[in-house]
Amino acid sequence: MSEDTSVQAAIEKVAADNGVSTGAAQALFDALAAGGGTMAQFSHPELGGMGQWSRGGMLMIGDMFNHGLKARVDRMCSQLAELAARHPRGLHGDAASGGMRGWWPEGLGIPSSSGAQNDMRYAFFPSERRLAISDGGDVTVYDTEDHIISGVSQQQGSSRNLAFTSQKGDVKLSDLRRVSRGGDEARAPVPTPTAEGVRTEATGADEIFRRIEGLSELLKKGILTEDEFRAKKAELLARL
Repeated sequence: MSEDTSVQAAIEKVAADNGVSTGAAQALFDALAAGGGTMAQFSHPELGGMGQWSRGGMLMIGDMFNHGLKARVDRMCSQLAELAARHPRGLHGDAASGGMRGWWPEGLGIPSSSGAQNDMRYAFFPSERRLAISDGGDVTVYDTEDHIISGVSQQQGSSRNLAFTSQKGDVKLSDLRRVSRGGDEARAPVPTPTAEGVRTEATGADEIFRRIEGLSELLKKGILTEDEFRAKKAELLARL
């Protein structure tokens, strides 16, 4: 039995043991392989939609109140993590993100949704809240804030006129804040309102603290567990 066949058999066993399709287990394995077996960003309807997992207990899925499914996904991640760590390029030597080459800037991870139209490509990274656009080879990254991008809504000739589908309805690319061009984070500070209503400049640290405050609200509402909050908070603080 070849190594690829052995890995495929292991994936199929995990799928059978957890009552999901082989495709769902394969998607999770590919995401874990891209994350070196320590984290995963995935999107599959049988796994609760878009989600993310990291070793140590942090797990979020789109179907956030389905605790049975959440436990199943966590169990599958634990079962597949070691196997994925030994195969960082997935099966058959392909890139773990479904065979796609990472044209987006390093550090964004693996997109939960991506696509292409003509010379334009896009990739959405939920954990980083970033949308990468490649237009004729030029890559620009946008801050999606609390939008969860799932696809292109329309295209009218250029990336500047794009609209994307999100959980809040269509969102125009022109309404999103551009944070980088050519793969480098924009250095210019971004105006944000202060408590007195006077606009001042935000730094990278301000953005991280704002995201931690948002996580705190999710914790208060019971959407995140204490362990999930602490894991994500530690991840954000490590970037300072």
